[in-house]
Amino acid sequence: MANLTVKRGAVLAWLAKEDNPAYQECNDRMLATFLNGLIIAKRGKRDGPQVKPEMQLNNNLILTKLKIALSMQSDELIETIALGGFELSAPELSSFFRRPGHKNYRECQDQILRYFLKGLQVQYRGETLAKPVSKWPGRT
Repeated sequence: MANLTVKRGAVLAWLAKEDNPAYQECNDRMLATFLNGLIIAKRGKRDGPQVKPEMQLNNNLILTKLKIALSMQSDELIETIALGGFELSAPELSSFFRRPGHKNYRECQDQILRYFLKGLQVQYRGETLAKPVSKWPGRT
């Protein structure tokens, strides 16, 4: 959907476990292209020029692209992260979608993205949690 052809072997190498000799890391440009294609597949092509894949990604941008592709509102994101095993408030979530440099901007840590992806697995595959819901350290 994002005008890039990838060979089956490359995809299998990206999906292999890290200890597998066939494992290859998926670079940021390829992941950005995939996420842009996912947005197009789920939401349709937009008018005008298509978005070019970013050369560098961070967790905030990945979370934003997944939010767009899955047409999720903030409350749905919070519920999905909770399904993954983590409690997150609305202000904490909105800090991930602010521009860098904004006083309330916060980097999305790997753990938050993992909780979100785990929550998606629970939603779409019916998997169950191995751990109870946790909170930020030091929060009551």
